[in-house]
Amino acid sequence: MSGLFRYHGAEASYFSAKVRPALRYKAIHYVEVLPDYRGVILPRTGLAFIPVLVTPEDEVLQDTSDILDALEKRFPQPPLYPTTPVQQVVAYLWELYADEFMILPAMHYRWSFPESEAKARQDFAAMGGNPEVANRFADRMSGSLAMLGVSEKTREPIEAHLRTLLDALSVHFESHGYLLGERMSLADCALMGPLYAHLYLDAVSGRLLRETAPRVCHWIERMNRPDPDAAGEWLEKDALASTLRPLLELIGRDAVPVILDGIAAFEDWADDRPSSQEEPPRIVGQYRAALGGVEFQRATSAYSLYMLQRPVDAYRDLPKAERAQVDAALEGTGCAELFRYEPRHRLAKRNYKLIFRG
Repeated sequence: MSGLFRYHGAEASYFSAKVRPALRYKAIHYVEVLPDYRGVILPRTGLAFIPVLVTPEDEVLQDTSDILDALEKRFPQPPLYPTTPVQQVVAYLWELYADEFMILPAMHYRWSFPESEAKARQDFAAMGGNPEVANRFADRMSGSLAMLGVSEKTREPIEAHLRTLLDALSVHFESHGYLLGERMSLADCALMGPLYAHLYLDAVSGRLLRETAPRVCHWIERMNRPDPDAAGEWLEKDALASTLRPLLELIGRDAVPVILDGIAAFEDWADDRPSSQEEPPRIVGQYRAALGGVEFQRATSAYSLYMLQRPVDAYRDLPKAERAQVDAALEGTGCAELFRYEPRHRLAKRNYKLIFRG
């Protein structure tokens, strides 16, 4: 089967849902297979993470951002990445939000409700074929809630954030097919991770979406069944829809402080690491954060800095006049704080793992 990509993913997997719409939208010749951890994923990457994409040339791609970057380079049409300054930076901003913050409602609604947890365990057993192994994996996932900052204490602000998000998305999708206009983008793909794989498929949150946000459900269905021949365009003149502003304000209010506090804590740890330590642990302790006025602790992740670099690099690579356009578009949303942050450290990838660079 010449030219065939092999996608190792799972329907209930957060990050598998991020890449799948791009493969379909770009009409890439691929087959999705159940994850082969022993034969492919662990031997080739050293990490038990999905999704993994194996190219026809037998190159193994792991990490959704790297996969999407590679697909956009290899299959530039139809595009997923805007090239105009405001829409480009905002697309990366949505990716940061979806990857680094939306894990809170996604994991809360899967593991804090017995009905959702029972369904997740059944789904894992069906996918892997071994209920005992599936339950051990589910135990690890449910046991990670406190590390993420999901608890009875944070339940109310997490649920409030999701309700506000769904309400604002419903208003936006009444007038626009996708986040940046009438064409799918990186922003939409990133948001599919939490919204489809967890919130739409899980029992309790799935009812919430269907009962309160049918337009969001329709967007999910369209994302999973894109017609590349019917794609429209992003908004003209690098514009953002007026209905996107409440969403950016929500991100700026709730997500940006949590993300930046975590990055600052990681950089404090990195300041004191031995100079010979090239590879950071994925988790380096805990930090204090706040959501909706509720203070809590969560794990300090190296990956947050790596993901911050994507929107910040896109912004700082722009000419001064174009940075000013981005500043004007984000003024008053709270999101501009991301681009004022001056990282002291930089992370890169080597053999699928994060390393310090420079």
